[in-house]
Amino acid sequence: MKSIKRVDGWLLVIVLISIFLHFYNIGNAGSNVYYTAAAKSMTANWKAFFFAALDPEGFITVDKPPVALWFQALSVAIFGVSDWSVLLPEALAGVGSTLLIYFIVKPFAGKAAARWASLIFVCTPIFVAVARTNNIDAILIFTLLVAAWALMKAIWKQRLSWLLASFALVGLGFNMKMLQAYMVLPAFYLFYWLAGKGAWKQRLWHLTAATAVVLAVSLSYAVIADMMPKDKRPYIGSSQTNSVLELALGYNGIDRLTGAAGPGGKRGMRGDNEFQDRNGQMNHSADPSSHSSLSNPSESGLYSRPNLNGEWPVGEFRTGGGQPPGGMGGIGRGETGQPGVFRLFQQQLAGQISWLLPFVLFTAVGLFASIRRQRAITPLHRFLLFWFAWLVPMAVFFSVAGFYHRYYLSMMAPAIAVLVAVGSELLWQFYKEQNGFWRWLFPGALLMTFLFESYVVFQQRSSLSTIWPLLLVLYGLAVFCFLLAFRQQKKVVHYLKIASLLGLLVMPFYWSLTPLLYGGNSSIPYAGPDLKRPDAYGQRVFGGREERKVTSDLLAYLEKHYNGEKYLAATMRANTAAELMLKTDKAVMAMGGFLGTDPVLTTEQLAKMARNGEVKYFLISGFGRGGEGNSELIQWIETHCQEVPQAEWQTNAETVKSWDEQEDEMPPVERGIKLYEYKG
Repeated sequence: MKSIKRVDGWLLVIVLISIFLHFYNIGNAGSNVYYTAAAKSMTANWKAFFFAALDPEGFITVDKPPVALWFQALSVAIFGVSDWSVLLPEALAGVGSTLLIYFIVKPFAGKAAARWASLIFVCTPIFVAVARTNNIDAILIFTLLVAAWALMKAIWKQRLSWLLASFALVGLGFNMKMLQAYMVLPAFYLFYWLAGKGAWKQRLWHLTAATAVVLAVSLSYAVIADMMPKDKRPYIGSSQTNSVLELALGYNGIDRLTGAAGPGGKRGMRGDNEFQDRNGQMNHSADPSSHSSLSNPSESGLYSRPNLNGEWPVGEFRTGGGQPPGGMGGIGRGETGQPGVFRLFQQQLAGQISWLLPFVLFTAVGLFASIRRQRAITPLHRFLLFWFAWLVPMAVFFSVAGFYHRYYLSMMAPAIAVLVAVGSELLWQFYKEQNGFWRWLFPGALLMTFLFESYVVFQQRSSLSTIWPLLLVLYGLAVFCFLLAFRQQKKVVHYLKIASLLGLLVMPFYWSLTPLLYGGNSSIPYAGPDLKRPDAYGQRVFGGREERKVTSDLLAYLEKHYNGEKYLAATMRANTAAELMLKTDKAVMAMGGFLGTDPVLTTEQLAKMARNGEVKYFLISGFGRGGEGNSELIQWIETHCQEVPQAEWQTNAETVKSWDEQEDEMPPVERGIKLYEYKG
């Protein structure tokens, strides 16, 4: 009976909400085929499993280290290949993170703050969106929260082992998404330095040992992979030197900050300099940042159209502005707004994560006031400083970075949830006890946050009625006035506090529901009412529909003519290979990796593979002709192989008819997709 009484009923309700948001209909949520194909291939053999190879032959890896994908592969091994099986680990991580936040907050700020923190976390739109895909951010965040929990245990227990375990888990996170995991380290160092009980020399020694642990765990996979002979392991996808360490510091590191990894960046530029238009003509751009060198970009078929409201989808190219598609086919261009101080408040990002940031600013003021008032830094103060140290470096990075996707913002979700929940308790004490300026903090935080939320909703006026911003403003003003009018009536203001905090979560909760209501974007997840519109950002840039419609006929042709080759076919980009491999158990070789620009093969190596009968068919498209180096591969293919007439590999009458009936989509031949056969 005692154990039943100890169960927090409100926590159960919050967990049920989390389960609903993360599990509802995930079998039909779709998945990122790039990682799904890898998870499938990783079940084929230990080599593919250990290196997170895209294909079962272990030709090339995906662009991330393997640890998070191991969970997807294990799920595939148990339940078989499906969207549900690859999404299961992320959904479990989402629910697990909700519980972890409760247990991290409760010892420092009490049960009420812990409940609010968990509930606010559950209502973070971009976290729900990414946890409903097999992008690995949810697993990374869960791992980092476990690390934070272990760090708190190190303080409570005064045990070095907990500290080392905490930093080891951050190192494990490095082997999921590399330097992204290190974004929490400033908070870990600061908290242990402030909260550790030993003398400063002892704390310095402990942190030095912890640093050695995090580096050792972080580099363990890189050292093993990079020391292994290159012909005995897959090529490290998205690296330029076939090195895990270079991948960590380059494509998944500094290149994100500088934008070199994104559209228009140096990696993308190699692929941008040459591409094929719908007439089969090659366009050469001396300056990839200028669209003037394109023959007719508005009709190239690589670009989306305005939506039903006449607005261009975020990140798309348009005539008279913008740039040619990046190395990722335009993916990410404009997705995160313009770098600057107010970037997190721009339309592209505000609805994903920033709803409660004004309240966080008031929490910072309240923390300063509390320290000044008590003339001491209490455990609660240190706890809040930890989460500020978690949040601030991320906010700075996401404000200035040259390239990232919106779902990376989910890293900020735990900190915002805790700072709002615990901050509301802190500001509430000022409201009840103080008679001066500080009593205005709580009502002021609510009013400013409601006003900001109304602005965020107004930004989406093309998708939502303008009545909603007005209602938010009126609700905020009403709460503000009632809190001032009934300040002496404890019971009334208690319920007002609950109603006001719940009111703050109405719109974030609706945003969180949108991937469930309208269907999410499995490749570049985000949340928001514009998901209602088909053809919104993200579909065409990955070429998902085109590839899917091509592969059924193409696959039938390839399997009919398969004669025991090592690879069923070779493509330039990984996504095309992934689409094919999800429909067959045979390997497909992605010659250029994810972007199509990885220098995996020389023409001599490709020629040798063809002569040895390892690969016979090559699928090349204008959308993925690869980079400068890989253009040589395509030139070799066009010179030494024979093009297969499209009529032979796209014979399904219904598919051909569908192309003819859809004016907005070009058939494969007009998009430059060609199949070549090597005949010796």
